[in-house]
Amino acid sequence: MIKKKKKYNRPRRLYDKKRIEEENELIKKYGLKNKREIWKAEAEIERIRNQAKKLITASREEQEKLFKKLEKIGLKEEKIADVLGLGVEDWLKRRLQSILILKKLAKPRESRQLIVHKHVSVNGKIINIPSYIVKTDEEDKIVITLKRRKKEGGKETKKEGGEKRDEEEKEEVKKTDGKE
Repeated sequence: MIKKKKKYNRPRRLYDKKRIEEENELIKKYGLKNKREIWKAEAEIERIRNQAKKLITASREEQEKLFKKLEKIGLKEEKIADVLGLGVEDWLKRRLQSILILKKLAKPRESRQLIVHKHVSVNGKIINIPSYIVKTDEEDKIVITLKRRKKEGGKETKKEGGEKRDEEEKEEVKKTDGKE
């Protein structure tokens, strides 16, 4: 079995008070699970910066490819200097978990739970990864569907979040209520 390479680097100074406080604020603000998620975001931003550094001397067409790619993600940068100035928060804002918080569909910790429990779909596909980077065209297509199952009279009924039951289910409930 081939060992996967990790996608982040740990900080050089593990017990740096200032860094730890900043990371704790980011965890609260974006509802992150642990600091490893911040380190992964830092690694991804660093990868984008390195790509931009290589493109400084490249033609404008090659630079445009990078800018279009970043624009799809939602990072609207027009110059290489802007790309080099990207921060961790820019990347964290584009996560599915953060988009739910931004649109006020859920609170920070609640948004993570909804995603992990498969109650969030993007563009018709259920996504259970909180760190999923939402593209700008998918941002309008985020839907929360709460499915609760209740056992009534030995039969399971589904209940969509915020919607009324079908007429058949209402009749079924009336029948079971009368037999008590």
